[in-house]
Amino acid sequence: MRTTFPQVEEEEILVEEWVDLESHDLVVFNDDFNTFDHVANVLVKVCKHTREQAEQCTLIIHYKGKCAVKKGAFEELKPMCEAILDAGIQATIT
Repeated sequence: MRTTFPQVEEEEILVEEWVDLESHDLVVFNDDFNTFDHVANVLVKVCKHTREQAEQCTLIIHYKGKCAVKKGAFEELKPMCEAILDAGIQATIT
């Protein structure tokens, strides 16, 4: 008796596309200039955080020196990072 298996087509995914899906963090840094309210308001506006999320992030930023406030693809995070920088807050994508 001979068994045949249905052929499975393999989907080709470029490694760069697969790695870039959710592999970046938008990191905001502490400074001595911006208030908690300003940073929280920017996170609500730019990152679409709830007020509670934004306030928790500001506490982490204050006590730890930085916080990854959003995870996602580089292309998604880039305009958010630029908006945060435009608001006078130090940020980067890692």
